[in-house]
Amino acid sequence: MAASGGSLSRNGLRGREAELEELRALIASVARTGSGGLALIQGEPGIGKTTLLAEAVTSARSAGFSVGLGKADELHRIVPLSSLATCILHGDQPLLSGDALVDLARNHDQRIWLVERLAEAIEARAGSVPVLIALDDVQWADPLSRFALKQLPTRLRTSPVLWLLTGRLEPAGPAEEVVAAAMDTLPTLTVPLGPLPGAAIGQPAGDTLGAGVDERVRDLPDGAGGNPLPAVEMPAGLRTVEASGEPVPPGLVVGVRARLRSLPPSTLRFLQMGAVLGRRFGFHDAAALCGQPSATLIAALEEAVRAGLLDDDGDHLTFRHDLLRQAIYVDIPPSARKALHREAAHQLVSAGRQPIDAVPHILRGALPGDEEAVALLRQAADDVLPVTPGLAADLMTRALELVPSARPLRFDVGEQAIVCLTRAGRSREALLTGDRLLILRPPLEAFSRLQAALGGTLWNMDLAEELRRRAESALAIGVAAPEVGARLAALRALALSRDHDLVAAREAGETALRAATAIGDREAHVLTLSALGEIAQNAGENVVALECFSALSAVDSAFLPEEIVAHLHVDDFESSERLLLQAADHAGSMRQAMMLWAQGQHDLGLGRLADADAGLVTMERLEDDVQVPVQQVNARVIRSWIALLRGDREAAREHLAAAQERLTVKPNPGNTAAVRFLEAVHAEADGEIGLAIDKMRQVQRKGFFMRWPLLRNWVDSAIRMALRGADHELAEDLAAQAEAHAERNPAVPTAIGIGAQALGLVKNDLALLERSVALLRASPRPLVRAAAYADLGQALLAAGRRPQAMAALTHAQGTFAESGAHAAAARMQRDLDSAGAGSRRAASTRRPVQGWGALTASEKKVARLIAEGYTNRSAADLLVVSPHTVNTHLTSAFRKLSVNSRVQLANLVMALPDN
Repeated sequence: MAASGGSLSRNGLRGREAELEELRALIASVARTGSGGLALIQGEPGIGKTTLLAEAVTSARSAGFSVGLGKADELHRIVPLSSLATCILHGDQPLLSGDALVDLARNHDQRIWLVERLAEAIEARAGSVPVLIALDDVQWADPLSRFALKQLPTRLRTSPVLWLLTGRLEPAGPAEEVVAAAMDTLPTLTVPLGPLPGAAIGQPAGDTLGAGVDERVRDLPDGAGGNPLPAVEMPAGLRTVEASGEPVPPGLVVGVRARLRSLPPSTLRFLQMGAVLGRRFGFHDAAALCGQPSATLIAALEEAVRAGLLDDDGDHLTFRHDLLRQAIYVDIPPSARKALHREAAHQLVSAGRQPIDAVPHILRGALPGDEEAVALLRQAADDVLPVTPGLAADLMTRALELVPSARPLRFDVGEQAIVCLTRAGRSREALLTGDRLLILRPPLEAFSRLQAALGGTLWNMDLAEELRRRAESALAIGVAAPEVGARLAALRALALSRDHDLVAAREAGETALRAATAIGDREAHVLTLSALGEIAQNAGENVVALECFSALSAVDSAFLPEEIVAHLHVDDFESSERLLLQAADHAGSMRQAMMLWAQGQHDLGLGRLADADAGLVTMERLEDDVQVPVQQVNARVIRSWIALLRGDREAAREHLAAAQERLTVKPNPGNTAAVRFLEAVHAEADGEIGLAIDKMRQVQRKGFFMRWPLLRNWVDSAIRMALRGADHELAEDLAAQAEAHAERNPAVPTAIGIGAQALGLVKNDLALLERSVALLRASPRPLVRAAAYADLGQALLAAGRRPQAMAALTHAQGTFAESGAHAAAARMQRDLDSAGAGSRRAASTRRPVQGWGALTASEKKVARLIAEGYTNRSAADLLVVSPHTVNTHLTSAFRKLSVNSRVQLANLVMALPDN
C-alpha cells in the first residue's frame, strides 16, 4: 500500500482514494485527541466495503492502534455476542482471552453488566494505546452484539477508541441504529460507496489478465454497474472459462458461475454443503452434510481453495466473499435447501454443538409438527433468555408456530413463550398469545399453568384487578399442581397489594407464604415475599416491609435493591450503604437499573442532589436500553422536585412533561398519585393555588396521601399547600395521616419528626414545631431537617422571638445550600433579609454553567480521578458508586469544561491553581 496521500493499486480501491483519506483523517483525529470516534462504510454487496475496511485497518495499525477485526455472519447472527466476539478475541493482541469471554458468558444474565465488562476491557487497553474495533457486515450482527454496539461507543467516548463498521444500505438497519445512538456524543462519519467511475472499474480486468487482453474482455466490466467485485470475478472466471471452451454467461454473476462450472462435481457439491452451513464453516461439518468421510473430500477442499473460492485458516473454511457463497447457495433448489438446513441442524447437534448453533438452520428448514425442532428452539430460548430476551421471545414464537393446535405440547410451549415475551417487554403480545391458547380450551392443569404464567405479564401491565380475577378463577378450579396453586395464591396476594383493603391483602399473603413454604417452590416463595413486602410498604409498616424484603433478597439476590430501599425507609442509611458496596462487588447478578434507583434514593435521602440526579439519569437510560421501564415515572418526579429545589424551572417543567408522558405507559395508582402531586407543586409555583388544591384532591382519590412511599417525606409541602389554599380540612387530613404513619413507625426518627411537624403546621403550634426539630436531629435526611427548621423559623418570627428565628432560618439556609438546593436556600435568605439579617447575608451559592466552577462536588471528584489515570471502574470502586454513574458525571464534566478526551481533561486539571 502506498503511503497516505499516495496512489492506490489494489483492485477494490480503484476510485476510493477520497473515501480512504476521510477514514485516515478520523484515525489520526482519534490518535491525536484521545477521544472516541465511529465510522460506517455503506454500500451494496460487492461494492468494496470490505476492501476499504481492510485498508483502513492497515492504516490504523501503522498509526499504532491495537486492532480488533471481525466479521458478522449471516447464519450465525442469532448466537449471542458472536459478531463482536470476532473483534475482541482475534488479532495480535486480543482485547479479551477466550477464557475471559467464557467468564463473561457465565455472568451474562445481565446485558448491562456484560456491556460494562466489555467496556472495562477496552478502556484498559485504550489507556496505553489507541484502539480500533472493526466489524464487517454489521447488518448481520447478532442481537447482543447490536445492543453492545449501541452502548459501547458512547460509554467509551472519552477514550481513544475508534469503531469502524461496514454495512449494507438499509434505511432502518443495525448500522443506522448504531450510528444514531452515537451521533450526539462523539464524532461519527458515514462513508457511502457508490458505483466506481468507468476508468476505475475497467482497471481490474487489466490487473487480472494483463495488458494483452482483447477488447471483448475489457468491455465485460461495463455490465457490473460500477461494482468492483463482478469486475474482478468476471476476468478471473474468464481465465477458467477460456480453458474449458465454455461461453461467457451474461449478467452480474457471469464470473462466479463460470468458475463454478469448471469445477469437478464433487467440489461443487462440497461447496454447496458449505454454502448451506454459512460463510464460515467447519470442514467436518460440510463432510457430514455430504454424507462422506472427511478423508474422501480433501481433494474437493484443495480444488476449492486453489480456485480462489475458499480460504482455510486451519480452523474454519471461509468463502472469499458473501456473493460467492450466495451464488452457490441460490443454485440449490429451494426444497433441497430446506431439507439440507434441517439436516445441518441435526448434524450440528449430533456433533455436540449448542442448540443455538443449530437454530439458524431450524428456522430455515423446520416444518410444522417437527418436535425435535421445537425442542431445540425451546432449549436455545432458555439459554439466551437472560442475555437476549427479545431473541428468546422470537424463538419461542416460532416454536409455537411449529406445534399443531391439537398437540398437548402446544400449551407447554405456549407457557414458555409467555414468559419469554414478558421478559422481553412484549407484554401485550404475551397476553394475546396466552388468550389465544386459552380459547383452545386447554386441560384444567394447563389452564392453571397458563394463568400463572400470565401473572407476571398482567403485573407488568399494571392490570392488578385483572390479575386478581384470573388468579382467583384458576384457584377456584382446584386442580392445579401444588406449585402452580402456590404461585397463583402468591399472584393473588401481589394483586391485592394495590387494593384498598390491605388487611385482607396481608391475610392472603400470609396464607400464600405458608403454602409456598410447605411445598418448597422457589418461584412461589419469591412471589409471596414480594407481595408481603409490597403490602407492608403500602400500609406504611416500614419495619415489616424491611423484614420481608430482607428475606426476599436472601432467597434471590436480584432483589437486593428492594432491601436497600426498605432500609432507607427506616432511616438505616448505614446498612443501605453497606449493601450498596456489596452489590458493587457482585454486580453480575444485580438488576442494574434497580440498583441505580436504590443508589439514587440513598443519595436523595442524604441530600446529595447532584448525585441523586446523575444516578436517576443513568437509571432511565439503562431502562431505555433494555426497553423495560419500571421506575421512570418516579425518577422524573424526583428529578423535577430536585430541579425546583435548585431553581431550574425550565428543567423542572421538562421533567414534569416526561413524567406525564411515561405515566401513559405505567399508569398504576402509585405513579398516578406521584404525578398528580408533582402537578400540584408546579401549579402552586405558578401561583395557581386553586389548581394545586384540585390536584391534591386527585391524589387523595387514588388512595390516602401517605399510602405512597415516594410522597411521605413531602407531606409537609402538601400541608403548606393546603393551608395556603385555605383548605383546612385537607390539611388536617394530611396531618392525621402523617401522625398515624409516625405511630406505625415509632423507631424511625424521620417518620415521628414529620408527624410532629405536620401537626404543628396545622395547629400553628410552636411547641410541636420545636419538638419536630428536636426529633429530626436524629434523622439522617438533611433536606427534611432543613424544612423543619424553616417552619420553626417562620413560627418563631411570628412569635416575636427574632434571635431564635434567625438561628433556625440560618441553619435551614445553610443546609439547603450545602445540598445544592439553591432556590430553597435563596428563599431562606429572603426570609432572613426580611427579618433584618443585614450584614449576615450569605454569599450567593449559585454555580456558573461553564468551567471548573460549574462542576458539582461529585463531578470534580470524578474529573480529578480520571485525570490521574483512573478508569471508570476504578474510580467507581473508590467513590463507591456505579461505573454508569461515573460515566454520567464524566459526561457532564466534559460538557461543562468543553473538552472531549481524557487527555484534554488531564491537561485542564493539571493547570488548575489548587492542583
